Amino acid sequence: MPEGHTLHRLAGQLTDVFAGHRVHVSSPQGRFAADAALVDRTELVGAEAWGKQLFVEFADERLVHVHLGLIGRFDVVAGPLAPPVGQVRLRLVRDDGGAYADLRGATRCDLVGPARRTEVAASLGPDPLRTDADPERAWRRISTSDRTIGDLLMDQSVLAGVGNVYRAEVLFRHHMHPLRPGRTLRRSQFAAIWADLTELMTEGSVPDASTPSDPSTRRRRWGVRRARTTTAVRCMSIVAPAWRAWSAEAPCAPRDLPDATRSGAPVASRSSAHVLAFRVRFAPGRRRSWDVA
Repeated sequence: MPEGHTLHRLAGQLTDVFAGHRVHVSSPQGRFAADAALVDRTELVGAEAWGKQLFVEFADERLVHVHLGLIGRFDVVAGPLAPPVGQVRLRLVRDDGGAYADLRGATRCDLVGPARRTEVAASLGPDPLRTDADPERAWRRISTSDRTIGDLLMDQSVLAGVGNVYRAEVLFRHHMHPLRPGRTLRRSQFAAIWADLTELMTEGSVPDASTPSDPSTRRRRWGVRRARTTTAVRCMSIVAPAWRAWSAEAPCAPRDLPDATRSGAPVASRSSAHVLAFRVRFAPGRRRSWDVA
């Protein structure tokens, strides 16, 4: 699923390309046709992201609320208009014909008003990429919760925009066991995680910047992508068999995660199968290798 940095980058692209222009709005697929007609040939004011939620604002406070889900794409194209390819739910075409954008595969594409945007924003936790974010809201939830920090980082009502890749990366970088209960974190540990998420996601939100899926040109090294064997990257020890019992999802060997025993977190459990972004692939005749799920 696209994480928050992708939505912020997309919001910036839509604003840069379409803001201040009248836009032809259509739904080649047909599912958004009635609502598209209501904003067709009106001015696009701008776009903004709240975590993984995107709002494209048109004149008269009309907004298109988009959630890309797992497979959604919103492609912004500079150049002459081309025929729609695939199931295009929403198409935006600038009035001068110099650019267009196609939305495909989104789980949500609704025409809403300011009240709905306020409602959605209120349901989300602070977004590390928004200047109005209040990290204390997230800290109050985490510091009083028995849930694991790996689970809490993915809960959009606690922290908006963080997904599997950033969760695994930030826990790896801070040597924190993903099953550690949130209430056991110190305030300074949370502050460090928040600061790191803000920096990493800001880098990822820059147009044309490489992301965790393509780290070769990044300034920083992504630990989760560098873990290519069953040997842990930092501690150079073999990943414990207990972590491999159910598809072997783990950031590194337990001895590189000292918080596991201090916090009383279990070494492995079935419920932790969705905590981490690593999966070992077992292919006949091939060596086991780490990859980002």
